[in-house]
Amino acid sequence: MSENILEIKNLYKLYPGVTALNNVNLTFRRGEVHALCGENGAGKSTLIKAISGAITPTSGEIIIKGKSHKSMTPALARASGIAVVYQEFTLAPVLTVMENIFMGDFRKKGLFIDRKAMCAESEALFKRMNVELNPREFVKNLTTGYQQIVEIAKAVSRNAEILIMDEPSAPLTEKEVDSMFNIVRTLKAQGVTIIYISHRLDEIFSLADRVSVLRDGAYIGTKNIADTDKDDLIRMMVGRTLSQTFPEHHCESREVVLEARNLSGNGVKDISFQLHKGEILGFGGLVGAGRTELCEMLFGRYPIQGGELYLHGKRISPKNPSSAVASGIALVPEDRKQHGIIAPMTVRDNLTISTIHKLTKGPFIDNKAQTGYAQGQVDALEIKTPGLGQRVKNLSGGNQQKVVLGKWLGADPEILIFDEPTRGIDVGAKAEIYKIMVRLIHSGKSIIMISSDMEELLGMSDRLLILTKGRYSGTLERDDFDQETVLKYSSGGGNT
Repeated sequence: MSENILEIKNLYKLYPGVTALNNVNLTFRRGEVHALCGENGAGKSTLIKAISGAITPTSGEIIIKGKSHKSMTPALARASGIAVVYQEFTLAPVLTVMENIFMGDFRKKGLFIDRKAMCAESEALFKRMNVELNPREFVKNLTTGYQQIVEIAKAVSRNAEILIMDEPSAPLTEKEVDSMFNIVRTLKAQGVTIIYISHRLDEIFSLADRVSVLRDGAYIGTKNIADTDKDDLIRMMVGRTLSQTFPEHHCESREVVLEARNLSGNGVKDISFQLHKGEILGFGGLVGAGRTELCEMLFGRYPIQGGELYLHGKRISPKNPSSAVASGIALVPEDRKQHGIIAPMTVRDNLTISTIHKLTKGPFIDNKAQTGYAQGQVDALEIKTPGLGQRVKNLSGGNQQKVVLGKWLGADPEILIFDEPTRGIDVGAKAEIYKIMVRLIHSGKSIIMISSDMEELLGMSDRLLILTKGRYSGTLERDDFDQETVLKYSSGGGNT
């Protein structure tokens, strides 16, 4: 029997204008924990989608237990012993633990579901994983950590020999992470191969036997954990200078617009920072660091539970997004489709939804004023649309992002929070968004920017605030920006 249970040979995945996987060659051994590392956009997600059958590679081979495949399907992947535990859970909260584990494959006795058999098999699974969990408990009553155990049990129940875990620790507390590690080690001892994807280097050095690095879709190398260290791994992950051209800007103002003092709530604790007039303050950190959670408090989506927030020296406490906007704070959210746009509505209606009260005559909307304002935003932001009557859902990602921004500009906010401002948009649209952001700060606005794109974070920020696991890790001035330093701080190696 071959030592390698999974081999990737000369794998390519091409999209229009993008090489997502570029001649990747990798091997995974039976019964090992093999970490997969790389910055966002390195190709990790594309690779696991190819292995699990979610996408079809352009060319290359996927060899499982000695059998070669040009491409996989989800059914073939399951039959081959491959299972994936994604960061976003796929559980049905209103069903029990055992119903979730056997969803789509319920045990039956004749025409009826055999709950006794499902309960017994679930208990055997949990015993194998060395955890205690009631199979009859409803998933909605479980903590996040136990919900993840259910996800893992669901994978193991299908006789998984290769378990892919995509950022499994991101939603977990420290104690839950320890429990998850114990499960991984238990499965490894039973011969299961774990492909572990994480940005958190401490976890990789605690858990993995080997680690492979991808960068810009290409395979960089594989090392035994015993033969490498964090600095070496970071150099493999980064390995390049900034290639993206960013608009020139520099904030010299020391005027404090917004100040947080020991702000706590929504999963973050004791965060302090100052935002200056005309500044882009970058929020850096890994998945689960608490960046979005902090900004949701600033925007009033979740209450501030401790500490103080000051706007121009006056204490504020946004109770909801409306009060935040009234104070001059607006948020361009990470998930624009869910929280930024109203997809079925037109460009005109989306652009004017936050300022419609200014565009009325008596109780009626002034259609001429509404159209004039919307067209002005389309022109100023260079939104590409066939017309104001176009449904926003039919625009490209970059133009949808501009619509979200245009919606808020009508409210004339002093502070704009950009959460992953260029996620999912093409290179040309990215450059346009960057130019708009610089125009805004030159006009006196101030920006907080969350970004998981290292080049974007370093190229656009005047200063960086780094968070890790909901805590402050350090602040870097522009002259001190360095990709390796940011990664060290993000992994918990900063000044806490």
